[in-house]
Amino acid sequence: MKGKKIILAVSGSIAAYKSAHLVRGFIKKGAEVKVLMTPAATAFISPLTFSTLSKNKVHTSVIDGDSWDNHVELGLWADALVIAPATANTIAKMANGICDNIISAVYLSAKCPVFIAPAMDLDMWAHPSTTVNIQKLISYGNTIIDVGEGELASGLVGKGRMAEPENIIEQLSSFFLSNNDLKGKKVLITAGPTYEAIDPVRFIGNHSSGKMGVSLAEECLKRGAEVYLILGPSSISQINGSIHTKRVKSGEEMFLQCDAIHDAMDICIFAAAVADYRPKNVSSEKIKKDGDSLELSLEKTRDIADTLGKKKQKDQIHIGFALETKDEAFYAKKKLEKKNFNMIVLNSLKDKGAGFKHSTNKITIYTENGEEIKFDLKLKTEVAADIVNTLVNKYVIKTDKN
Repeated sequence: MKGKKIILAVSGSIAAYKSAHLVRGFIKKGAEVKVLMTPAATAFISPLTFSTLSKNKVHTSVIDGDSWDNHVELGLWADALVIAPATANTIAKMANGICDNIISAVYLSAKCPVFIAPAMDLDMWAHPSTTVNIQKLISYGNTIIDVGEGELASGLVGKGRMAEPENIIEQLSSFFLSNNDLKGKKVLITAGPTYEAIDPVRFIGNHSSGKMGVSLAEECLKRGAEVYLILGPSSISQINGSIHTKRVKSGEEMFLQCDAIHDAMDICIFAAAVADYRPKNVSSEKIKKDGDSLELSLEKTRDIADTLGKKKQKDQIHIGFALETKDEAFYAKKKLEKKNFNMIVLNSLKDKGAGFKHSTNKITIYTENGEEIKFDLKLKTEVAADIVNTLVNKYVIKTDKN
């Protein structure tokens, strides 16, 4: 982050106090910081605080003395624009091009990457209008820094807290450090569960949310890759529009989508939790509840990673995932060899906060060369960065040099 120019935009939220810590954190990393504030933000924290911390003038209006075009100059000056906190009102204006304050004016003029850290009460965060606006901002290529969960200013408990300053600083640091190290690479990523139909109503599935795979897709995109995401049934709707996303239901549908593009890929990351078995016979009508039991005959599904691993080209990199409950290392290493992976990511359901439906994960990476790399419990966005860093350091840089 040293020498980088960062604009920090602060809108009217109680979380504005955290923004002072952001300014200090960015400056400690060597960045130059300029601060924008909406009029509402000045009711929570003084512009004097930010001007003192940043050693720069704080902008609170588009018209500043005799100048009316400072938003254009600022938009061209910055290496990154960070809106933190971003209120529901500010998010709505940015999503819909409403340009009536300094933040939205600079946002519309910015030529740099934009990072948005929402902050609001849980009902506002969950409201359909906010969801739609967030989806729009993601589709424009902006990065959303996910909200935290806990006690809110209203006294309610739930999602809506602005991400902690250290997490935002880490995300910006990772962004600048990545330096487009996957530029020119095509990356295939599978994510989420698969649903194997029993009848038109029921299915066999699992609890995978797809968060890990989507985080990997966003991390690879951020680092310059062309990303193809094959996503099973998932409630995740906020996916960057620059990611080529195909949504599927069954394992066979996922395989066909992967097989069609596999040979053109440089890197394949198999993060999906594909069902191991499916009903041998699928009823065309809803099965009626007759009797006290129901017997299903199951057959194995196609193993996507194994099938594609058999035709992996010499210069392709395959990465697998293993979710285990016992003898974790043994089964992960066995899968690494059997499926022709270059490396495998192990997570254990025994680790608190790891596995399905959590926003965090704790992983160990095993490589084909016998290396074991352990990581602490982290947010899945941070885990994605760890995985891609390992990929780049162990394989991409080495391959490019060769």
